[in-house]
Order: sequence, then C-alpha cells, then structure tokens
Amino acid sequence: MGCVGLGERANCQVPMALQTSLLDSVLRIAPAKNWPSPNILILRTPCVNVHPSSTSFPILSRKIFPKPLRASTPQKYVYPDPIPEFAEAETEKFRVELLKKLSKEKDTFRDDLHAVVAVCAQIFSEFLHKEYGGPGTLLVEPFTDMLVALKEKKLPGAPLAARASLLWAQNYVDQDWEVWNLKPKPPK
Repeated sequence: MGCVGLGERANCQVPMALQTSLLDSVLRIAPAKNWPSPNILILRTPCVNVHPSSTSFPILSRKIFPKPLRASTPQKYVYPDPIPEFAEAETEKFRVELLKKLSKEKDTFRDDLHAVVAVCAQIFSEFLHKEYGGPGTLLVEPFTDMLVALKEKKLPGAPLAARASLLWAQNYVDQDWEVWNLKPKPPK
C-alpha cells in the first residue's frame, strides 16, 4: 500500500473510513499526470499519520485517539428458551397445514397419510419443545430426521413429506414466534 506525501514517517495503519474522512476534509490529492503513460491508471492509497509523536497532525491525532484503541470481545447473543405453550400451538397448526398440503397427493400417500403426518408432527413437536428459541434457531435437522423416520417405518412419500414440512416451517415458524411474543400475557 502506498502512502502519499505526508512526510517520511507516514504510517498507513489508520482505518480506511478515517483515512477517507480525514483526507476529504484536509487534503485533496491530485491524480498522477502522464506518467508513465496517459493510458495507465495508477491507484494511490492516501493515508495520514496519526501517531501521537508525529509532527504531521499532532493536535488532530490527540483529539481522535486520546487513548490507545483496544479490541473488544464480541457479545454473545443468547437465544431464549423454548416456550412449551408456543410449541403446542405451533405443532397443532403444523399438523393441520401438513395434512391439508399432503392430502393433495392421495396417490402418493394412499391410506398412510395420517401416519405420515403423525410422524412428522411428533418430530416437529420435540424440536419445538427442546430446541427452537425463536428466529435464527430453526434447524434442518428435524426435517432430515423426519425423512429418516418415515423411510425406516417404510411409509410412502418420505421426501415429499419432509420437504413440505421444511417449507412450511421456513415460511411460518419464525413469524408465528414473533406474533406469539407480541401477545399480552395473561396475569398470573
């Protein structure tokens, strides 16, 4: 990275946003002219030395960085615990919607439609009760578990049922969680 005309001691370890704002307000750097050829674009990265001992901008550097900069540890987001009442209500909604969706595929599921929905709803319920803690916590694992469980039980349409379950969950679970948590809670 090249530094432009701020003395021999120019230091280019200033954050880019600060370089840009300082240079916009303090300096205007003219582009290179006719060297080595007018058809070649030369990119220069300007920088400002804001080291406290620098003579370039001693007053400016003390105002911007009165103390040495330190990296802070990122805060870890903790997801809320699953809500059993939400899990029950969402499982029932899931069961009804999945039954409605899969009943359009009578040739695939024949007499096993209710058994397929029951397996999917059981796995989904366990996930909601144990792991789902709101937006950002919907996992693919319960839907792959549905696929495996349906195949193990030799129930028809396992891929179709698992995919329909996943698509429904992606479209509704996080939104339903948000709505659920906006409801006023009854006094205890």
